[in-house]
Amino acid sequence: MEYWRQPLDKDRIRTPCGTVHLIPERCKGCGFCVEFCPKKILSISDETNSKGYRLPSISRDAACPNCGLCMLLCPDFAIYVEAAAEAPADQP
Repeated sequence: MEYWRQPLDKDRIRTPCGTVHLIPERCKGCGFCVEFCPKKILSISDETNSKGYRLPSISRDAACPNCGLCMLLCPDFAIYVEAAAEAPADQP
């Protein structure tokens, strides 16, 4: 969706970005992180852990806005986001 208005400080403010990490043996495949990711970075993969649960996969790691919603929603603390040093060049 294209907006007709833009923030006045758009050129000075960088979008925060993060790196998503998954601890496969803690994951039980509930899919909360996939369902509620605002940028749809996570998706369910065919890969399984030793318990047989399907794991989420990180599809577009550079686009993570570092919101931390996946960390808050994970009941098993199997996923966490680490703040990246700097935003990629293609992000505003």
